[in-house]
Amino acid sequence: MDMPQHPEANVRKERAVSRWLSAAPNSVFIAYAVLFSFTTYFCMYGLRKPFSVGTYSEIEFWVFDLKSALVLSQLVGYATSKFIGIKFNSELSASRRLWTLFFLIAWAEAALLLFAVLPPGGKVFAVFLNGLPLGVVWGVVFSFLEGRRSSEILGAGLSCSYIVASGFVKSVGKGFLESGVSESWMPALTGAVFLPIFLIASVGLSMLPAPTALDVAERTKRVPMGKRQRRAFLREYWLGLSLLVVVYLFLTAYRDFRDNYSAEIWKELGMGSSATIFTKTEVPIAISVMILLSLLYLIRDNRKGLSAAYALMAVGSVLIGLCTLLFDLGLLSPTHWMTGVGLGLYMGYVPYGCVLFDRTIAALHVAATAVFLIYISDAVAYGGSILAVLYKEFGQPSATWLDFFRGFSYLTSVLTTICLLLSWRYFLRRANADSATENSS
Repeated sequence: MDMPQHPEANVRKERAVSRWLSAAPNSVFIAYAVLFSFTTYFCMYGLRKPFSVGTYSEIEFWVFDLKSALVLSQLVGYATSKFIGIKFNSELSASRRLWTLFFLIAWAEAALLLFAVLPPGGKVFAVFLNGLPLGVVWGVVFSFLEGRRSSEILGAGLSCSYIVASGFVKSVGKGFLESGVSESWMPALTGAVFLPIFLIASVGLSMLPAPTALDVAERTKRVPMGKRQRRAFLREYWLGLSLLVVVYLFLTAYRDFRDNYSAEIWKELGMGSSATIFTKTEVPIAISVMILLSLLYLIRDNRKGLSAAYALMAVGSVLIGLCTLLFDLGLLSPTHWMTGVGLGLYMGYVPYGCVLFDRTIAALHVAATAVFLIYISDAVAYGGSILAVLYKEFGQPSATWLDFFRGFSYLTSVLTTICLLLSWRYFLRRANADSATENSS
């Protein structure tokens, strides 16, 4: 019989993998990091999004239909998690990341088991508990990747996970429903499919070596931020950050509405009968966004890289409105419209989680962590998702999901484009001024 392996042997193996990755060609390191970060976050979605493929149309809950109550409850849990993450992720040490991921995912699956057995009111509370740990996962995963010369490519690969995962997870959940599994048990069973893969991928991710001296020289050192450092950064750059938060609020609300009510929107478009429809539009979007973001890696100058990131985001915002206009004029099919607005959305949304703040910190030459800025934006932005659902339920209760989404597309396009251009001007001027001061001294 094999003897159990001593913990020190596991530690030696992890260190050996880290040393191998440190010595490996950059392309090998990038492929490894993208594979394990992508898989980890992709599988998290298997525990976050499967409930949304159900319609729960036969059950009324208070003044809402049950579907909207579930969406709101999970959003509240997820938003609460983002506020917790401002402090938690900013101060999390590297040695605690892996066990933190294990704990968070176990909590989320336990909540889905509660969802399966509780009555409607209990289900609403269960999805709140499900969202509460999952909002922290992004920050833990991205903390393995930030502050590297290849952060654009790594972040692009990681970000593709949630673009593809949401549709894929819904297809899996839809498959369970079509095979006779109830709407109550479908989320827990879908989560159980992805749980073991998440655990394995997390272990692989934890073996990444720390940023090299060359990474630190080019992208600045990333250090945990205490309360004093966080407050000082916000006081210094509050105006530009406020504009970015407004953009992110609208993009997050728009993304979540498109995501959570895609089953209803596709149904009203006459294309809701296929389980694969949820994946069909998202795969080309993910590939396109990854290619575009990866191209930013070629720009070594951080100020130019920051400008390129803003340009990409602004074009995405314009694309949302343009594709909706073409759809309303009958010049785009439903599938091409959903793909077009999705591409525009993620061109603006994805850089927040990987490229935008990483380049901002590097361009400003400040010691900080991108995870802190990501969670500041997230914490505020998910409140917009909640308000969007509430406004639809109470402000426009007679509007169809499709009509509401079309109007939301125009509003999001106009406001985010304006705010992005203003924020772009602000941070570029600050970066140029800081660089001039540094050169003169």
